[in-house]
Amino acid sequence: MTKPLLGHHVAVLLGGLSSEREVSLVSGRECADALERLGAKVSRVDAGRDLAEVLGRLKPDVCFNALHGEWGEDGCVQGVLETLAIPYTHSGVLASALAMDKAKAKAVLAAAGVTVPGGGLFNRFEAAADHVMAPPYVVKPNSEGSSVGVFIVHDGANRPPQELVAPTWTFGEEVMIEPYIRGKELACGVMDGKAMTVTDIISSTEFYDYEAKYGEGGSRHVIPADISPQVFEKAMRMTELAHAALGCRGVTRSDLRYDDINDVLVLLEVNTQPGMTPTSLVPEQAAQQGVDFDQLVLWITEDAYARGGAGGIARKGETSGQGASS
Repeated sequence: MTKPLLGHHVAVLLGGLSSEREVSLVSGRECADALERLGAKVSRVDAGRDLAEVLGRLKPDVCFNALHGEWGEDGCVQGVLETLAIPYTHSGVLASALAMDKAKAKAVLAAAGVTVPGGGLFNRFEAAADHVMAPPYVVKPNSEGSSVGVFIVHDGANRPPQELVAPTWTFGEEVMIEPYIRGKELACGVMDGKAMTVTDIISSTEFYDYEAKYGEGGSRHVIPADISPQVFEKAMRMTELAHAALGCRGVTRSDLRYDDINDVLVLLEVNTQPGMTPTSLVPEQAAQQGVDFDQLVLWITEDAYARGGAGGIARKGETSGQGASS
């Protein structure tokens, strides 16, 4: 087996401080194992507040960012890496921050011509006191991933979810409330600006929630999705447009809903650091395109090298390319 990363030191950032820590630990482990198979010297870094100090000691050639959620996926860690001039994977500071803020991302996507759900931001206490729109609707944190803190309010519901005002609520003071779009749950990955394929996600739970995403047998993935060629192509084009409109880099995944009765396709959000677990969608889509897991990890890492960093190094033997910021 060839070792294309032999002699390269890669720091894999995993774990972190968000509610998606456990998922990140799995993503990071899988990617670190792949990087070692590819010949790299790998440092596994559980990213805490001392990240800059730790990376300053390690002096890696590049960081593979396998963090999910707040701090790791929202531009904060990207800013640290820019300051340290270390090349890093996935999107830059602006795109990461923008994609994580659902309200601002929807505004940018809508302006670019991407069909998104209606709705808006509401204070969580206001949203818990009474219906702010007629059910059915969806309530979700404005800056979380992995479907953490998401509720569906059905037709005939007497009141909104009271979890919004529980002492255990830790997902911010504002929540995004959108009309509920019935139908198929779709996902489409983008690699190097091009859509890969479309997956139809059939969940064992009410929707593609945290358990369905990461639990054993939580969902079944139909790939390619069994939808009309016209809708399939539209989902691919919308996903590419969303990736470009937010200024994303490398690999992303967009989540969509398709109401097959009313023929309505909407894009819900763009994930700038998709999961890289055994049940994750992007590795499955890449494999369907003939790119195995190790090849996918290699491409993501080489993409970071090629972009370099603000004053950072490029791939060994090459000159530094475009900066890592979006």
